[in-house]
Amino acid sequence: MRVLLYSLNYTPELTGIGKYTGEMAEWLAAQGARVTVVTAAPYYPAWRVAPPYRTDSYQSQTLRGVNIVRCPLYVPRRVTGLKRIAHLATFALTSLPVLLWQALWQRPDVIVVVEPPLFAAPAAWVAARLSGAKSWLHVQDFEVDAAFELGLLPKGRVRRYVHGVERWLMRRFDRATTISTRMLDRLVAKGVEVTRSGLFPNWVDLERIRPIATRPDAEEITVLYSGTMGLKQGLETVIHAAALLHQAGEKRLKFVLCGDGIAKGKLQRAAAGVPTVSFRPLVPADRLNELLNEADIHVLPQRADAEDLVFPSKLTNMLASGRPVVATANPGTQIATLLERCGLAVPPEDAHALAAALRALADDPHRRQELGLRARETAEELWDKHAVLAAAFEPYMAAAAVRAAHRSAAADAPLRARESQRVAATR
Repeated sequence: MRVLLYSLNYTPELTGIGKYTGEMAEWLAAQGARVTVVTAAPYYPAWRVAPPYRTDSYQSQTLRGVNIVRCPLYVPRRVTGLKRIAHLATFALTSLPVLLWQALWQRPDVIVVVEPPLFAAPAAWVAARLSGAKSWLHVQDFEVDAAFELGLLPKGRVRRYVHGVERWLMRRFDRATTISTRMLDRLVAKGVEVTRSGLFPNWVDLERIRPIATRPDAEEITVLYSGTMGLKQGLETVIHAAALLHQAGEKRLKFVLCGDGIAKGKLQRAAAGVPTVSFRPLVPADRLNELLNEADIHVLPQRADAEDLVFPSKLTNMLASGRPVVATANPGTQIATLLERCGLAVPPEDAHALAAALRALADDPHRRQELGLRARETAEELWDKHAVLAAAFEPYMAAAAVRAAHRSAAADAPLRARESQRVAATR
């Protein structure tokens, strides 16, 4: 099977889309697929590119069986709505000739484009049409909806026009998938036929992320957030909750915020007077399990205006580590419904409710242990890496196997004909 994967973000990015796109490509290569990735230099979530990668030239490499072409990219130092558009547009423009060349040369069985950015989707659809490949749009984040809801783009006529273009484009793909059931509902509401849409959730490597030990009688309770520090996360609510607990004399709860992103500086300034809050950088992938197991409680903040527009991928690893999760999510949202079994959900942007929930779990070690066991069970049931990826790519693998068998039979036909003629001549 030949797969052309088109994604702005890719490994060695440690969080978000890049992490999952990288794992997807490497898993496919391990199954024997020929995988080519058209992407950019790694920059997320710090919005900085570190050597040996460059933003001003094309670079090629082969990494763990995957052929990678990295395209030039504008990475703004200060991210604004317009600069973000320019950032996405440069990738769409610089990657276009590479994508078309790879499609026509490789003749892939399927071209998978990952959104964001939606800017890249038209090129993927054209490349699939020209090469005869199946076109597959995978939505990790409804970036258009989120940009309007978060105030990054103006509403009104602009919003109606952009949504119209988005709907038209999404309906062109042979297949469109997304990562949660609520996001799948939104995909269908945008006009994608049910028969061509599907659920393709983010996954977790259950062998790599696993519970190590619990500390039910620890004097200090570690509340951990690990991931991107951006606009959608609402991490300021965590800082506020930590401040409320500190002011109330609660000294057991220690908050560790591990990550990077455009909001990190603002968060550090907000936490300057709260001694129970500390910041750490992201850890390498081989140390992630160790970090996640430092937590007694994971915290998953999210702004109300981003609910069900995204599904935080970090939740899979949180639950797989066997720890309870406290999230800020309204009743009825997918995260709140999921955590009815293995965690707690409080209203978004309500620091008092978050502080109360964290204190309640700190006071009840047995409940923390019980919720942690259920968290691990949930991860095993829903997000096993091998099961998720095998189910998503099974149709393409099966079709590729049939085509390979037909090609083999066609190649053997002349040989069989000559052998039949030889046998007939000897009679």
